[in-house]
Amino acid sequence: MNAIDAPLPPDELAHRLTEVYDLVGPLYRRAQRSVEQGLAGDDLAVGVRAVLTLLHRNGPMTVPQMGRAQAISRQFVQRMVNEAAGRGLTESIPNPAHRRSSLIRLTPAGGGLITAVLEREHGLLREVGGGLTDAEVTACLRVLGRMLSALDHVDVD
Repeated sequence: MNAIDAPLPPDELAHRLTEVYDLVGPLYRRAQRSVEQGLAGDDLAVGVRAVLTLLHRNGPMTVPQMGRAQAISRQFVQRMVNEAAGRGLTESIPNPAHRRSSLIRLTPAGGGLITAVLEREHGLLREVGGGLTDAEVTACLRVLGRMLSALDHVDVD
């Protein structure tokens, strides 16, 4: 194993991961502004879009499940679900596993809208370029996943 492949000592790792945070913050804020400014062409609030994406990828979920998946409060998720339902994009259905916590699912209109949004985003992401390899993207996902796991103890409610 050469020096570049060796695990970093804790202090050096902390400094390097700070560089990652320094990039992730602006990346997230720019993406959020892009959605808010309607560049995606869908007139969706960022929170509603997150709810629709979760339901598209995972199928019906409860509000608490969505909150845990996105590390945001149940109250915020509930407001976004209510907004989406008011627009006819989601609906509540009985939850056979828990009578008091309904499942939320996409309506056909919600499914069509989020599919169109994700297809537009896919087209934009195809333009990233830079000759990135699968190994580099896999490493990026591994690093971000580890950073997220390190913050699992932080309460979002």
